[in-house]
Amino acid sequence: MRIVGNGFVASHLREAFDGRFPRVTAIAAGVSSTSTAVAEEFDREAHLLYEVLRECRRERRTVVFFSTASFAMYGAPESPAAETDPVFPPSVYGRHKLALESCVRSSGADHLILRLSHLIGPRQRAHQLLPALVRQVESGEVTVYDGVYRDLVDIRDLLHALDRLLTDEVSGETLNVVSGRPESVEDVIDGIEKRLGTAVERTRVPEHGGPFRTPVSTARLRKLVPDFDAGSGPPGAYLDRVLDAYVPLYATGATGTTGSRGTYPARG
Repeated sequence: MRIVGNGFVASHLREAFDGRFPRVTAIAAGVSSTSTAVAEEFDREAHLLYEVLRECRRERRTVVFFSTASFAMYGAPESPAAETDPVFPPSVYGRHKLALESCVRSSGADHLILRLSHLIGPRQRAHQLLPALVRQVESGEVTVYDGVYRDLVDIRDLLHALDRLLTDEVSGETLNVVSGRPESVEDVIDGIEKRLGTAVERTRVPEHGGPFRTPVSTARLRKLVPDFDAGSGPPGAYLDRVLDAYVPLYATGATGTTGSRGTYPARG
């Protein structure tokens, strides 16, 4: 696999797929934060995508493009959002990702578009959700936006799903890779407190226009990857597994944070 990018997802793709799927190019670069609204960053990602798509069409390679299944794409639907539903992205970030998806589909290259939620795993950057929350809890103070939810997915589950899809030569699909169970950020903080054995002072801030909860359908993905594990078990069980695995990596003095390869539990 050829991997374009050097960040969190790219590093795990290299670790998982080194020497495998030689006719696949995965684009793990570009804008990753839903709060970004900088035109220059969007332009850089678009031009990179155009270059890769031209190359893959010319060389008959399969492109894997990572999009978003967050509020930025789907908003706050009343029922779980499916990939075939009409979408009206409420943010610049979501509209940008939707436009790039259209470029991928019309490029003439074989492709997979994976709409991702909030990935969790080793070697995340300090600003990303779990390391940022662990740092705040350790400081004794955390700011909580009322009514905010996040759909968390273990990076191992993304890698497993992608492995299965590429092995089965699935192409031309747009798929939500999510747990399908958005978790309250309050519950995530509770779980971090429990694992660190501490209590934190919470400053609650009303979320403008909230609450924001984005239920997303996994039915299409689970037909293709029946053993996709994210969101499995009773309510709260998957969140517990993710926090058990990764909170210790981001606690003070732990290894496995940004810049460290580290090791982490096997999937399952």
